[in-house]
Amino acid sequence: MTDAAARPVDTGAVEGRFERPHATLAYSTTGRRGPFVVHAHGALSSRAHERRAGLFDWTPVTATHRLARYDARGHGESTGRAVSADYRYASLAADLLALCDHLSPGVPVSGFGASMGSATVLWAALARPERFDRLVLAIPAVAWAAREPRRSGLRAAAALVERRGRGVLETAARLSGPPAVLAGAPRYTTEFDLAEPLLPAALRASAESDLPAPEALRGLTHPVLLLAWDTDPRHPLATARTLAAHLPNARLHVSHTLADVRSWGRRAAAFVAEGERSGGDRGTPGDGSAYGNGWTG
Repeated sequence: MTDAAARPVDTGAVEGRFERPHATLAYSTTGRRGPFVVHAHGALSSRAHERRAGLFDWTPVTATHRLARYDARGHGESTGRAVSADYRYASLAADLLALCDHLSPGVPVSGFGASMGSATVLWAALARPERFDRLVLAIPAVAWAAREPRRSGLRAAAALVERRGRGVLETAARLSGPPAVLAGAPRYTTEFDLAEPLLPAALRASAESDLPAPEALRGLTHPVLLLAWDTDPRHPLATARTLAAHLPNARLHVSHTLADVRSWGRRAAAFVAEGERSGGDRGTPGDGSAYGNGWTG
C-alpha cells in the first residue's frame, strides 16, 4: 500500500491518496498538532456532500487534534468497483484500519463516524480495539431486528437503479425530504455521491450489513460519545439507546433542534480533549453510568 504525494489545497487541508485492494481512498488532513481523529462519513455520501449539507462541522477538534476525513471506497473522490462485498461494513472497517495505520502508525486515534461511518468505526474497534482511543458515533442507523424491513427496500432500490438509473432515487429523496429535526436546514439535501455503476453494489451491501450484535459491544471499554437526533426512522433513537446500554463507557446526547445538532462539533471536540487531559485512559469497564448513559442535553 502506498500513499501518493500529499498536496496542500486552498482550505488549509492537505490532500492525499491511499491505495487499497481494488480502490484508491481520497483523504484530507487538517490541524498541525496532536493525535489523529479519523472521520468516516455516511452511506452514499462523501466529504464534499457533508460540507454542502452544512450539518457536521468537526473542525473544532483541530484545536487539540489533527483531523483526517476520507471518502469511503467508491464514494466521492475515492475509486471502487461494482462488487457488493467491497462495501459491507466489515470491508469498510478494514479500509479504515489500514488508513489509521498509515496516518498514525503505532499511536491510537479517535474514531469518528456518522451513520454508515458509525458502523465502520464500531466494526473496526471490535477487530482491533488497540487502534482507537475514543469513539464518537453520530446518528447510528436502524439496526438488528428493526433493520429487516429496510433490507428489502435497499435491494429494491438497487434493482430500480439498474433498470431506470439513479435519477429515480434522487427524485424519491427530494419528495421525502429531511427528518423534522432538520427541516430548517436550507442547504441539507440527500445526495448519492457514487458513480451510477457502483450504486447498486453499495445499496446491496447496505442491505447485507448490520451493526455488531449488542452483546459483542460489552468488551469495548473505550469512552464513547453517541450523538443522535429524533424524528428520523432511518436513524432511530432506539439504536443509539441500545448502543448506550451495551457500550460500558458510553454517554448519549440527543438533539431535538437543528441548533443543537450544529453543536455536535463542539461537543465532540470537548470529548476528545478530555482524553488528552486524562492521558488517553479508557476508564474502567462497568455499566456506563459514570459516563452518563442517560444524558440527553
